[in-house]
Formats: sequence, C-alpha cells, structure tokens
Amino acid sequence: MTGAGGALTGLARIILLELAMASRFERFGQVELVHDARAITGESPTWCEREQQLYWIDIEEPALHRFDPSTGGDQRWVMPCQIGAFALCRSGDILAALRLGLARISLFNRAFAALDAPPYNPLTHRFNEGKCDARGRFWVGAKFDPLPSATAERHASALGPLTGAAPIHVLDYGEALRPAHASAVIANGMAWSLDNRVMYFADTPTRRVTAFDFDIESGALSSPRVFAQFQGSDGKPDGAAIDREGFYWCALYGGGRVVRIAPNGEIEREIRLPVSQPTMCAFGDADYRSLYVTSAAQGVSKQREPHAGGIFRCRPGIEGRPPHLFADDSRS
Repeated sequence: MTGAGGALTGLARIILLELAMASRFERFGQVELVHDARAITGESPTWCEREQQLYWIDIEEPALHRFDPSTGGDQRWVMPCQIGAFALCRSGDILAALRLGLARISLFNRAFAALDAPPYNPLTHRFNEGKCDARGRFWVGAKFDPLPSATAERHASALGPLTGAAPIHVLDYGEALRPAHASAVIANGMAWSLDNRVMYFADTPTRRVTAFDFDIESGALSSPRVFAQFQGSDGKPDGAAIDREGFYWCALYGGGRVVRIAPNGEIEREIRLPVSQPTMCAFGDADYRSLYVTSAAQGVSKQREPHAGGIFRCRPGIEGRPPHLFADDSRS
C-alpha cells in the first residue's frame, strides 16, 4: 500500500472538471439528469450534510467525485487503483475501499493512510460495495473482477471462482477487517432498518435481497431470509437506500428503474429511468426529499442511451435520512 499511497499523493490533486450549470438539467418526466457524468461505472452516491454536496465514484476511472447541485460543478480526485466503495468519516476524511486495500484519505491536504490489506487476491477480486451502520462500522463486500492480464488469469483466487460466494467483511476503526456470517457473489444493496434490528443486502447475480436480524451492539447477523427475489426481466438488485418510513429503495441494474419495497417485501412503486443500468440510489438535498441515482455506461450503446453513466434526481414525495458516517473519532 505504500506504493499506492505514493501514487495517490502524485495523482490526487484537486481537479475541477466540467462546470455544467444546474440550469441545464435535462428532464425525463419526474426524473431529471443533474450531471451528464458519462461514468463508466458510476456508484455510491452519498450526501454530505456538512457540505450540502453529493460524493460519488466512478469505479473504473478510477476517481472519487463531489457534485454540487447548486452550481452543477463536479470535482474529482483520481485514485491509484479501482475504488469499489467509500464512506464519509466523522472526522471529515474519506474511507476508501480500493482494490489494493482500505485507506483513509484526507482530500484537501492529500494525506493517505493504509488501514488494512484486502481479504482476497487483488489480481482477481476487488471491493464492490460498502456502507456504515449506525455504530459507524464499515461493511464491505467483494466482487470477482480479474485484472486483464495473463498473470491475473493464472493466479488462483483466495475467495473462489466467479460463481463462488465471498464473505462480507466488517471494519471497526483501529481494528482489522473481520468476516461476517454472510456472503455473496457480488454484494450490493446494503441498508439497515430504522430501528437497526434488520440488515439488508443484495447478492446481485442471484437477483435476491436477503434480510438478517441485526444486533447493533455486536454487529452479529442471524436468521437470514429472502426479502425480495427478482426475475430475469426485472433487472438485478444493486445499490439501495432506506427512507424515513422504513421502505427499501433498490436500483435494478439492467432493469432501468428504482423500486420502493415495503418492509413486508411488496413493491410499493417504481421509478423508470432513461438509462438501463442504474447502480445505486441515495437521498439528499437539505430536506432529504431528493433521490439521487448513479448509473453505468459500460457496455451500453451511446446512440440508444446518450445519458448512460449520468446522475439523475427525482422528488418522490418521501423523506430519506442522512448516511451513517465511519466512526474514526472518539464519539461512540
């Protein structure tokens, strides 16, 4: 990770890009395109309450971005390798889940500190999605995504082949990553119920969202059961969010929509998007009544979907809640 840190110091200079004005938002019914990012794999929209801006990543670029809805400006920090997930920290820093491991990054003084090595072979796997629970623990999954080289192909995976499930891992600040009693082929859709007694996550290839009983004090998971099961024509469950009424919002990759699922597992509504590959949704703006949705352009025809990879927003009439922050300070 020392080499990665050096790369970050050299590459992660603050670069202001594409200052598109908010007045040029393009509308598609109730959905508006707020940033024509053209991301290869846009992911992890996360509202920063302190700054009133939206952080997000492009996994493949690879870069961390910060979008300002009030101006349309987008700022980016180039990463030294693929960034699969991140979390905002209580201290104001960023916890980044890079292919080479977990790192704590201070964006504005360019400081980089490696926290833990990846629990897999980085030639064949990378981190995929991560979220913090209400206690400030960081939960993160992995994905089989071999580097395009003969060397990577020859290396045996520490987590198994493409069809094998990998354990979800948890990070408490100051401790090492530890595996949780849950696994997925591609972990996505992490979210917690309002009372912190249920944890949800999706295994994207199986098109299934699982609910677990969750102990907020220990972080223990138990009693897994199917919360939602999608079919081939629906798309695959990707990133998710919970609203103030305890409903689960899920982006359906390949399905071109976001669905709102009641606590009993029934779909209450859906929001159609002008792109086929939405990746994650998150509530934001000062009132948390805007739903932001990132998307991916990888493998999509630009003629058919000119705004693939963009960031979209709608006002569904439901209030969300702020994201949980990584507990990297003395507060409990």
